[in-house]
Amino acid sequence: MAGSKFTPDRGLTTRMVATMSLLGILYVAFVIALYLVGMPLWLLILVVLGFAAFQYFASDKIAVFSMGAREVSPAEAPELHAVVDRLCAMADMPKPKVAIARTDVPNAFATGHNEKNAVVCATTGIMRRLDTAELEAVLAHELSHVAHRDVMVMTIAGFLGIIAGFLTQMGLRFALFSGGARSNNNGPAPAVVALLVVLVSAIVWVLSFLLTRVLSRYRELSADRAAAYLTGRPSSLGSALTKINGDMARIPTNDLRRAEPFNAFFFTPAVSKKGFSFSQLFSTHPPIEQRLSQLSDISRQLGTGA
Repeated sequence: MAGSKFTPDRGLTTRMVATMSLLGILYVAFVIALYLVGMPLWLLILVVLGFAAFQYFASDKIAVFSMGAREVSPAEAPELHAVVDRLCAMADMPKPKVAIARTDVPNAFATGHNEKNAVVCATTGIMRRLDTAELEAVLAHELSHVAHRDVMVMTIAGFLGIIAGFLTQMGLRFALFSGGARSNNNGPAPAVVALLVVLVSAIVWVLSFLLTRVLSRYRELSADRAAAYLTGRPSSLGSALTKINGDMARIPTNDLRRAEPFNAFFFTPAVSKKGFSFSQLFSTHPPIEQRLSQLSDISRQLGTGA
């Protein structure tokens, strides 16, 4: 976040370092465990390196493409570019690419593993529903993700879970198709190796999933704080949150389901439950009540009521 005027968040930095350290330890243990249970070394290296490169370099492009978003020029979307220009000037940060996703689902997201290829995207649904101050607050939230580099951190953090999930599915399928086939070198049967890979991968997937979810919820609260302090209008962000969550109920269920896989990228999840429930432990975002409460506290601290 060097050079950015977004409010520094030591808590976020500490949590990102701690999460990445724990995931790094888990990653090493995962690779060793897979090798010990009999997964061929060449296959292990191919899967790990292949997925690492794909996840790091292509995740942003996949997110933009999957949402049907398209980069727009200042001539095509002058008002949206004006808001981003103003925020980048206020935050003293490079301007990212600007995109629009043509969907009525009211949302916004930022992606990109570094500032050079960062993209901030707003949907036509959110642009239609929010006034300029509210849209500015939402985009400030998204730009803070870029400035804090937590888009890159979440991309890397999610890598381990993707590999573990992939190996779990492939291992189960291989075990079913290999049946009772025996090993050619008096070692464990292929089905046994596959089931051991599934067991190890499933455990790693659960642990990495929980770690990234905890970090994801905190980073959303951090982005809310950063946006509120940068714009000086926490109530605009709170108003945007209230509007968007209220209007989500009017969006066709099929549209919400199609957008749900990208909840981790979004300003607010496409499908969420109000209040606390056990499922909140697995959510990418904190409850809206917690976010609004934090913004109310910031309003009182600023003493503006804004």
